[in-house]
Amino acid sequence: VLLAAAVCTKAGKAIVSRQFVEMTRTRIEGLLAAFPKLMNTGKQHTFVETESVRYVYQPMEKLYMVLITTKNSNILEDLETLRLFSRVIPEYCRALEENEISEHCFDLIFAFDEIVALGYRENVNLAQIRTFTEMDSHEEKVFRAVRETQEREAKAEMRRKAKELQQARRDAERHGKKAPGFGGFGSSAVSGGMTAMITETIIETEKPKVAPAPARPSGPSKALKLGAKGKEVDNFVDKLKSEGENIMTSVGKRSAEAAKVLTSPINTESVHMKIEEKISLTCGRDGGLQNMELHGMIMLHISDEKFARIRLHVENEDKRGVQLQTHPNVDKKLFTTESQIGLKNPEKSFPINSDVGVLKWRLQTTEESFIPLTINCWPSESGNSCDVNIEYELQEESLELNDVIITIPLPSGVGAPVIGEIDGEYRHDSRRNLLEWCLPVIDAKNKSGSLEFSIAGQPNDFFPVQVSFVSKKNYCNIQVTKVTQVDGNSPVRFSTETTFLVDKYEIL
Repeated sequence: VLLAAAVCTKAGKAIVSRQFVEMTRTRIEGLLAAFPKLMNTGKQHTFVETESVRYVYQPMEKLYMVLITTKNSNILEDLETLRLFSRVIPEYCRALEENEISEHCFDLIFAFDEIVALGYRENVNLAQIRTFTEMDSHEEKVFRAVRETQEREAKAEMRRKAKELQQARRDAERHGKKAPGFGGFGSSAVSGGMTAMITETIIETEKPKVAPAPARPSGPSKALKLGAKGKEVDNFVDKLKSEGENIMTSVGKRSAEAAKVLTSPINTESVHMKIEEKISLTCGRDGGLQNMELHGMIMLHISDEKFARIRLHVENEDKRGVQLQTHPNVDKKLFTTESQIGLKNPEKSFPINSDVGVLKWRLQTTEESFIPLTINCWPSESGNSCDVNIEYELQEESLELNDVIITIPLPSGVGAPVIGEIDGEYRHDSRRNLLEWCLPVIDAKNKSGSLEFSIAGQPNDFFPVQVSFVSKKNYCNIQVTKVTQVDGNSPVRFSTETTFLVDKYEIL
């Protein structure tokens, strides 16, 4: 846990300090005052420890960037966090001096809050921190556009009614009748200026109230709804298009497909199994697999006591060297010799109406041929802009990946990308500076595709590329083929639900 982040002088005087847990001011000042005395000049370490805390620090000219953590905090992660803190400071301060840091202290504190929340590191990079602290709200722009439209309509209505009232007054004077008025002011002696003033006052009170910007729905399978049809909707959509937004009608359909993939089968038998796999993968932008880790598990759910004493027949056709591990209550010898999952004591029963993990497996590798979906992102500079070519290829042809979203970060403040060629659809999120390349399905028939676009920026601006998908086929070919009862070996009807999900899939 990260307790505090501070910029202090060589003497230990705090210039800016942000505490992420409950700490008093005197406590933090005492810790920082003790920090310079603990440092040993003869050593090259960038951390020192006391009985209660650890200081991880980095010298910055006449100052120190210091993180105060607990002693059991992961020092490698803390050093990575420290590097990010040190890169944030020059973003807001022209010089690494005490008065410059003090002048921009609130900017730094807001940036520190984006890096760490409640003592734990957030998964952000420098570009994201810059975007979050600028707080360029798309909802606010839409709200203002709607309000301006309503104000224009109200002013036009006010002018129209004022003309009608003046015309009615002139007609009344011409025919010698009493002019239409309001309350006690309805005499023909009322001057034109007074009439106009009263008219304006009444129209102002009748001006329609400003409707708040439509809230984004939080449900996983509902697309953005623009409210009732009418002028406001048209203005809303036109404003989005003028700002470079790409309005996609198929977002709802894609979300619905994702929900369909993840929902459990309707015909759930008394013996039901969930086979779930999660992949965590990190690749380099120039090729090469830095790390790939896959975790899988078979969860057994029995809803009828008649089928509590059963055995699962597992078929393992994996050739990649997956490490299998059975539950401690499962007969390991039976599984090794006959590939069957049964309890050590055959007289005992599996628990009823609860999910029980009976078998899990793990695969960790740096073998490139094991990557299920390869992503090749190739940005090349041309003048002031950057041409980006990105392609995917499904290496594991037995898989069928649904609702694939490849997310490419974009530089902030340069507008929308110009799309050249694309397989599938795209969505530009101008608020978060992201381009989402959306593909409903990737399988053996649709194993490769490409996207080309150009936008102002540097090649480094388009990384890390992130991928998400869901699949009904698992990566490791491990399946339950048959379920039998312990007594008599009679077969039992069962249902299976298979899911393959992404935990992390990054190209750095």
